[in-house]
Amino acid sequence: MKENSAAQTSSLNPISKLFLYGRKLSAGLGVVSEGFYLVARHGLYKDPNNANNTRYVQYFCRQLCKVFNLEVEVHGAIPREPALWVSNHISWLDIAVLGSGARVFFLAKAEIEKWPVFGKLAKAGGTLFIKRGSGDSIKIREQIAHFLKQDIPVLFFPEATTSDGTRIKKVHGRILGAAIEAQRPVQVCVICYVNQQGELDMVAPFIGETSFVDHIKNVLEMPKVTAHLLTLPMIDTEGHTVESLTATVQREMNMGLAQLHQRVLHTVPATSNRALI
Repeated sequence: MKENSAAQTSSLNPISKLFLYGRKLSAGLGVVSEGFYLVARHGLYKDPNNANNTRYVQYFCRQLCKVFNLEVEVHGAIPREPALWVSNHISWLDIAVLGSGARVFFLAKAEIEKWPVFGKLAKAGGTLFIKRGSGDSIKIREQIAHFLKQDIPVLFFPEATTSDGTRIKKVHGRILGAAIEAQRPVQVCVICYVNQQGELDMVAPFIGETSFVDHIKNVLEMPKVTAHLLTLPMIDTEGHTVESLTATVQREMNMGLAQLHQRVLHTVPATSNRALI
């Protein structure tokens, strides 16, 4: 699979690459500029976590998907009931994919807040930032519980790191306690990126030692990819402990990703087949 995607990317001649970069960078700058316009025009920075602001986040994410040649296909209904959303994590592109499908705010790594341009835009768009492995997770959990009680939906990636999309890594469930405290359900969803050969795309995953800048270059060269988003039944948190809820989310994400792979891939990874057993 990796060889197919790499071959498609490298098949472009230098002039075609330059033209592609120019066209997509121009479109990307236009979307980012429009994002800052929305922030200023509607005063989103004054109240970044207002639930009404999610419609602007969704619009921005949909425009980003167009720039990066991503077609988003949603499987299942997108609920409007306030919930704590969780998803597997493959790439920074996940934000655009998930945000285009669901009206939610995001929980992201603290480093993203320091990213040029995108960091400021993410902060203005209501993103919550957390330092992994620090006491900030307790504060974030309390803050998310507060948002959920006000019917403000929040999404985070419980794997805490990205994967190549073939499987679900270990789920870290401390923040899931926010849903228990707020007495709100957990909405599990899973995503995968599929190339034109019906295989898992290996350009989209942001893994290994690839720098952010290099990965953006790879994505700009990437042929059209379909991002599939599957929503699963909500998990009622009543009667759950953090430990039992974490185990349930892990199981549902494993099964959900295996089901999604079976539904949309021509060749299903062995890890997905095992998840269905």
